[in-house]
Amino acid sequence: MNSTQGRVDNIPQEVAVTLDGLFRERVARTPDNVAYREFDEHQGKWVDYTWREMDRHVARWQAAMRRDGLKPGERVAVMLKNCPAWVMLDQAALGMGMVVVPLYTSDRPDNVAYVINDSGAKLLLIEGEDQWLALSAVRQELTGLTRILTLQMVEDSINEPRLRTVGEWLPDEAAEVEHVTSDPKLLATIVYTSGTTGRPKGVMLSHNNIISNAAACLKTMAVRTDDMLLSFLPLSHTFERTVGYYLTIMSGSTVSYCRGIPVLADDLQIVRPTILITVPRIFERVYAGIRAKLAEAPPARRKLFDLAVEVGYARFEYLQGRGPWKPAFLLWPVLNRLVASKVLARLGGRLRATICGGAALAPDVSRVFIGLGLNVLQGYGLTETSPVATTNRVNDNLPASVGTTLPGVEVKIGERNALLVKGPNIMLGYWNNPEATRAMFTEDGWLNTGDTVRIDEKGHIFITGRLKEIIVMSNGEKVPPVDLEAAILRDSLFEQVMLLGEGKPYLSVLAVLNAERWKAIAKDYGLDADAHQVLGSQQAEQMVLERITHHLREFPGYAQVRRAALFLDPWTVENGFLTPTMKLKRSRVIEHYRSQVNSLYEGH
Repeated sequence: MNSTQGRVDNIPQEVAVTLDGLFRERVARTPDNVAYREFDEHQGKWVDYTWREMDRHVARWQAAMRRDGLKPGERVAVMLKNCPAWVMLDQAALGMGMVVVPLYTSDRPDNVAYVINDSGAKLLLIEGEDQWLALSAVRQELTGLTRILTLQMVEDSINEPRLRTVGEWLPDEAAEVEHVTSDPKLLATIVYTSGTTGRPKGVMLSHNNIISNAAACLKTMAVRTDDMLLSFLPLSHTFERTVGYYLTIMSGSTVSYCRGIPVLADDLQIVRPTILITVPRIFERVYAGIRAKLAEAPPARRKLFDLAVEVGYARFEYLQGRGPWKPAFLLWPVLNRLVASKVLARLGGRLRATICGGAALAPDVSRVFIGLGLNVLQGYGLTETSPVATTNRVNDNLPASVGTTLPGVEVKIGERNALLVKGPNIMLGYWNNPEATRAMFTEDGWLNTGDTVRIDEKGHIFITGRLKEIIVMSNGEKVPPVDLEAAILRDSLFEQVMLLGEGKPYLSVLAVLNAERWKAIAKDYGLDADAHQVLGSQQAEQMVLERITHHLREFPGYAQVRRAALFLDPWTVENGFLTPTMKLKRSRVIEHYRSQVNSLYEGH
């Protein structure tokens, strides 16, 4: 083991200055430590890249960029799954003073064309054949691009002189890596936020915005040089990019790139990460799987699991200084061996913390994992805040909250209880959109997040809703759809749900069911899951409504769902129902299912 392993070796912000300066300093400090690990399909094995090796690759990328005539300030776009090549392009461009524009690999071609044209990108890096075929449909619109690169060989049926594979484009050798940027206030990246309506807006983030955010995050939790992270959230998402990429350079940790969400469970077992950056849906899926297995288990096993969670959570509250010591804690070593360690082994068995963001994690879900001994630290932020604004700490973890502010970040409550934020992490503005920029800020310069909050006396922040995501029913009741949808999604029968009721006398739901669970449950109710139109039957609807009512029993009386329309075809980015960040395009869903929505309110 390298002697530099196992210690805290954070690079100070004032030493790094810029994002490429951060990389340069890491290469100098720990050149032979493993920086990245990925599965090489050609070799059929996992391969490592040291910091020194990454530096040599970055130099080759810069040499090729210079040969193509790319200059400081110009934009380059990257549309790859997470991999070392993503980092190579990013660091090469940042070192030459260019601006990186990340794109989601699952984004629609027309949206990709919009982002490339709006940003004025000169270079685009994509995966291979599938992406090239999709982009060929909008090829005539990509007039500003001077170079299109692919990691894999493509059968180019169209004569496209701009198209090259990375292998043939890169030189074999190159000189030292160039670092022309010395001003941390310069623009580093334009990140297009995928709005649920309208065209995406390009968030402009400077080197200082991001590097200050990574440094502030490291003040809230110790990350060591021997920590291993498994990266599966897309690097085009600022949460993963800041915390799972730049922060790990700052701390000198190793990142392993997941082969893909379908094999995430396998990669957790192989990589055995010590830190995981995740979103609530991953926990919700594991939780639903646990509940489904427990439902079929003997009563004694269910009681043992519930006891482990109860005792474990009480221990957590005691260790946080919020609860008393209990004699039941003496049972923990046995409960840990019989229950907790076996569940956490499914996550690799080495996790000492998970950082969860992007959306709210349901309290009962977080309670289970915390009760089983996992440090689940929730945070909050926006792309516009680079992105972390608040986070829980290991020794100050209030799961119902999103924690307290990062060092250097200020918050206050504005009109209608909106959370307002200030700090070095606040974006420069929206690219080519001064009107949208003005709309995001108050007159005295605070960024309005659009989320409503309450703040307790110790500074813990509790998200209470979203100004724009409120259903106002015809009786005047205001319903937060996201909270109710999250409660329904705890049931493993439901893959996706969308609450309806704006201007209506009662609530309804559109629900995409899990096909396997649906078959099993339909059989229990005497329904033929394969029969034509069975999803539209009154029996199926009633069965689903009973389950929904059970999950909403703790909500106020107005939160009653009276009708449901059921589907098996999922809502995806590809079919246009989700944004690339997996947010539901509510207006698009309603438009597509207009006849079903109308039938849910027929006569009202």
